[in-house]
Amino acid sequence: MTTANTVEPAVQPHRRVLANKGDIFSSFDVADFPVPKGRDEEWRFTPLRRLHGLHDGTAGEPAPADIAVDAAEGVEVHRVRRGDERLGRAGTPVDRVAAQAFSSFDEAVVLEVGRGAEAGAQDPVTVRITGPGEGRVAYGHVVIDVAAGAHAAVVLDYRGSGAFADNVEFLVGDAASLTVVSLGNWAADAVHLSGHHGRLGRDAVLRHTVACFGGSVVRVIPRVAFTAPGGDAELLGVYFADDGQYFEQRLLVDHAVPNCRSNVMYKGALQGDPDSRLPDARTAWVGDVLIRENAGGTDTYELNRNLILTEGARADSVPNLEIETGEIAGAGHAATVGRFDDDQLFYLMSRGIPEEVARRLVVRGFFGEVIHRIPVESVRDRLTDLIDAELATVEL
Repeated sequence: MTTANTVEPAVQPHRRVLANKGDIFSSFDVADFPVPKGRDEEWRFTPLRRLHGLHDGTAGEPAPADIAVDAAEGVEVHRVRRGDERLGRAGTPVDRVAAQAFSSFDEAVVLEVGRGAEAGAQDPVTVRITGPGEGRVAYGHVVIDVAAGAHAAVVLDYRGSGAFADNVEFLVGDAASLTVVSLGNWAADAVHLSGHHGRLGRDAVLRHTVACFGGSVVRVIPRVAFTAPGGDAELLGVYFADDGQYFEQRLLVDHAVPNCRSNVMYKGALQGDPDSRLPDARTAWVGDVLIRENAGGTDTYELNRNLILTEGARADSVPNLEIETGEIAGAGHAATVGRFDDDQLFYLMSRGIPEEVARRLVVRGFFGEVIHRIPVESVRDRLTDLIDAELATVEL
């Protein structure tokens, strides 16, 4: 384990001028990264003082991670140590916390879906990650490897309390598909920082969803890379931030080969209480899509919409599109932060629906566009129930 006493190198290679967003420095060694500061671009929204030392090495001695797997037929589950050749293939940590997690986990979980297998078609494979407990810290690492021609659905179910940092790898082979949902329903004190790395083969399909409903601070960084033509990645997200909660998603879709498709759609709602002693409800979304010079025929779009339900809430939304070739099928992005759609509200009320009920229907419809895209029915139902529970506490 790398400790807080590690001497930082005199030369910081990640401070070089970047050719593009995909050229960001990465390393498995925590010593290669300086301690994050509030003025650093990649940390400028994050409340560093609330991370319980995950970012600067002061988090203390870690407890063992509690990671349980409910597997399905066609899935092999392996528990391996650091240094196993199956680790680190999808991507390398791009920040200090992710490198600290890679240097500090006790045991990694590797899920291997065999060639041509169908896993989780009815009930998804569930990886249940439980926090170490209030005042404690733990680190984890999960690899989901879907072989060529195989299909799998996996839920990463985060729960409990304490501070937790992890890396998750998704390897999707040629003509394979993976549906994965990262669902965070943490206790109120929890802090979770997670780096996701997806690597897609020829004609591979990744359906990736991040859902945030609990915790004090949750920061998820998905990165997707295409390695051969025909890849298709859909990155979805839903989040509902209450008073005292901070949720951040900072993603990159890296188109480096021709004729791949990506679609990004994240939607969030926020409710706060300006009279409480808790920090305001806060979210930050940064979406980067890079189309490299050799990625002709790319078709991509990214969307982030945020619904402010009360005072005492703030959402930051930063979509970025970097294009190095004009030979593309299509590219675009959009982002909004606002309140209710008054036209929808008027339409419902004009048909006799009470205003309070109409407002809740508008919020459910707002999230429904994302949730209906998730192909696993049990996950759709669970997310709908979580949104209903949030709405039950809102005075709209």
